[in-house]
Amino acid sequence: MTLAPKILLADHLKTLKLPTFLREYDKLARQCAAEGLDHVQFLARLVELELIDRERRMIERRIKAAKFPATKSLDSFDFKAIPKLNKMQVLELARCEWIDRRENVIALGPSGTGKTHISLGLGLAACQKGMSVSFVTAAALVNELMEARDERRLLRLQKQLAGVKLLIIDELGFVPLSKTGAELLFELISQRYERGSTMITSNLPFDEWTETFGTERLTGALLDRLTHHVNILEMNGDSYRLGQSRARKAQAAT
Repeated sequence: MTLAPKILLADHLKTLKLPTFLREYDKLARQCAAEGLDHVQFLARLVELELIDRERRMIERRIKAAKFPATKSLDSFDFKAIPKLNKMQVLELARCEWIDRRENVIALGPSGTGKTHISLGLGLAACQKGMSVSFVTAAALVNELMEARDERRLLRLQKQLAGVKLLIIDELGFVPLSKTGAELLFELISQRYERGSTMITSNLPFDEWTETFGTERLTGALLDRLTHHVNILEMNGDSYRLGQSRARKAQAAT
């Protein structure tokens, strides 16, 4: 191919937003010619490469939009460290069908038992399945909602959060909420009720959630919505983080 057609082709591929076509067509054309493949087989291979690359870029965008504090998969979670956690239940949740059904997940257990790791793993699995995910700590979410209310952009933020397929609220119960903060969080969860899935991690059993939300009435109404369609992960046990740290030190010593 002479220079002018190459320049024109490159321009067209950029306009059509086909970067993998542009990057791979020349090399792939030579490979297909060497293998004696016709133009249809060449084009099929090129389209497949574009689709694979496009899916990879979309997953990367979803992971970035989720604002995970770290990217962790369930493959790196040591289920043996938390024997009370139902591994088969977690792996079933990783298929993300519960998100399609607009169900919720609540992970309960003391600090350090791997609740955040599990939530990150399920969030990553959802991103890989093509679902929109948002990850935030309970304290940060309440602060964000209160700031939005003060700046008169609360409706816009609520609409944005209500539209996410999976909202992960980490560390609920670490900090008691103000009356306004508790009401704003309740309002958001109510808006998402049967519209999207919410995953919550908490160091407190349900009967102590009143300490976070302030009143039994509000706590009861919140739990009523959250637990209508819920999958509960019991994560009681020794500290997962402490166990990992000890294992790393032992490995380094050998």
